[in-house]
Amino acid sequence: MNSKNISILIVDDNPGFVKRMKALLDGLNNVESIHSAADYDEAVIQLDRNKQDTVLLDINLPGKSGISLLKKIKEEDSSCKVIMISNHSEGYYKEECKKLGALHFLDKTTEFDLVFSILTNITVNNTYGLS
Repeated sequence: MNSKNISILIVDDNPGFVKRMKALLDGLNNVESIHSAADYDEAVIQLDRNKQDTVLLDINLPGKSGISLLKKIKEEDSSCKVIMISNHSEGYYKEECKKLGALHFLDKTTEFDLVFSILTNITVNNTYGLS
């Protein structure tokens, strides 16, 4: 199996969550860089500055929503893998995000630990199954 080094952008306005996510991702061998943004505008700057292979994206952001950012990401770089991680895991949001191209949609509270295995599958196994 060929593994691929990836660049990850975490977009979430909760500094505690970002710190926890970075600590989790430090355990992955194939991560080249981890960037973070606290809102839509900061995320757009990060995306313009650095090509991101994967974006971990919350729905609730200051300014424009994560759903708006998901649309923008997929319009500009359809190869970027977006994993939605939100406390808003109702069916409507999940279906809307998947329709717009999100690879996965995880509940921030109960499915946080799945991020590691999903990213391992992306980097090592090149599998992207939907959840």
